[in-house]
Amino acid sequence: MRILVAILGVIVIFVILQDAFETIILPRRVSRAIRLTRVFYRYTWFVWSAGAYKLRSLNRKEYYLSLFGPLSLIVLLIVWAVLLIIGFAMLQWGLGSSMDAPEKVVTFGTDLYVSGTSFFTLGLGDVRPVSALARILTVAEAGTGFGFLALVIGYLPVIYQSFSRREAGISLLDAHAGSPPSAGELLRRHSRVQDKEELVEHLHDWERWCADLLESHLSYQVLMYYRSQHEHQSWLATITTILDVCALIIVTMEGSTAQSAWFTFAIARHAVVDLAQIFKRHVPTTPIDRLPPAEFVRLREFLTSSGITLNNEEKAERKLAKLRSMYEPYVSALSQRLQMPLPDWFSLEGADDDWQTSVWGHVETIV
Repeated sequence: MRILVAILGVIVIFVILQDAFETIILPRRVSRAIRLTRVFYRYTWFVWSAGAYKLRSLNRKEYYLSLFGPLSLIVLLIVWAVLLIIGFAMLQWGLGSSMDAPEKVVTFGTDLYVSGTSFFTLGLGDVRPVSALARILTVAEAGTGFGFLALVIGYLPVIYQSFSRREAGISLLDAHAGSPPSAGELLRRHSRVQDKEELVEHLHDWERWCADLLESHLSYQVLMYYRSQHEHQSWLATITTILDVCALIIVTMEGSTAQSAWFTFAIARHAVVDLAQIFKRHVPTTPIDRLPPAEFVRLREFLTSSGITLNNEEKAERKLAKLRSMYEPYVSALSQRLQMPLPDWFSLEGADDDWQTSVWGHVETIV
């Protein structure tokens, strides 16, 4: 019986250390289906997000969902620590519980207590190991606990640095594409400037932003649950808007601008495909049609009023539909999973940007 418990304790310790290593240190996606972190987020998000459907207020719903990312990270770290303590206690108990305790009777609770004090390097000394093997295990657990805490201390700043870089790009898009962002609005605002070099420069910036999003969110997948700090904004809406903009530029423009749009489109599409595959969800064969024929007509009129014309409307609509089919199923899957709404193709006239509003008043544009 004790041998089986000791073996189970070794398995628990190995599984937790491997999971922590793959989550914190390993800079790549792990394709293995069964992982503690993956199971943890699958079921905790299922329970947490189910509660959001009961909230009618959009502001309260968004605030409620925004708590999950930071809170889940703290709970995951606690789960890892607790399981490691239990695993070492099982190993000590399975090897005979060679401890000298004040109460003279050593139980599994004693091993659990020693495991906890060793893991957090308290060194109280009221219960001490008396055999060589028990001392080795105590020292090994203290080293494991010290290393675990060091990794956590280094892990959290990296998470928030990646989050800050992501949010900076999202905030910059506000003045360019509106709140919430839309591809039509972005092209309308940039059509005022005849110099296309400015638009090409922005495409390069968004290309780098999408590449950074791909690498950071694959390495630290909890970031996908971190929601933006401002209303009407999200990382999913931002990258979808970038894809929409690139698709429209490819359809309506030529030369270096269209080529730059292709490059940005490629990395943005790469990002949404890889991030959607993390959840191991089947991409819907019939995703939400974000641009039905009637909406395409309105989009065409919106672009025309902004000075952007479609040379061959039927061909342009087919080409745009083909480009949309390359990414819309994936952003639709992510939207359903994360409860993040997707942006429209053009904004309502007169809608305010986030930078124009505050609790003290409203700022009118003079451009």
